[in-house]
Amino acid sequence: MPDTPASLAEKLKSEGEKMAAFFAALTPGQWAQTVYSEEGEWTARSILAHFVSAEQGFLKIFPSIRAGGPGAADDFDINRFNASQQARMAQIPPAELLAHFQATRAEMVAFAASLTEDDLNKRGRHPALGITSLGEMLKMVHLHNTMHLRDLKKVIA
Repeated sequence: MPDTPASLAEKLKSEGEKMAAFFAALTPGQWAQTVYSEEGEWTARSILAHFVSAEQGFLKIFPSIRAGGPGAADDFDINRFNASQQARMAQIPPAELLAHFQATRAEMVAFAASLTEDDLNKRGRHPALGITSLGEMLKMVHLHNTMHLRDLKKVIA
């Protein structure tokens, strides 16, 4: 069955609720555990900040594509963006980041639900995927978070 705006919105809503519950249950020690160290140290807190900043960015890019725009800039540097966003959010406590995640995800769910079937086929540049459809970009929001959560669960297990 092909994805519809309603099914994508529901998947994002459900996944967002599971993510929020997971992060809400972390202990102070788990928040501080290192998950990645390749591009600087990323902890559970860093990953949640990454979810927030990525979705905030997507909420600018996706409506632009819906309106016929190109999406992300040709010269967008994802590593530079991630590093700058980690620095920008470094002092935000986990509980506040979680509230930002929930608010941002609610906006993403509402955006997905507002789309038409034709909107899902509109194409533009995703920061990591390159040129692809808006429907694929919305699926990647879910897959991206699931991948990072899997890595985080391995570390805190």
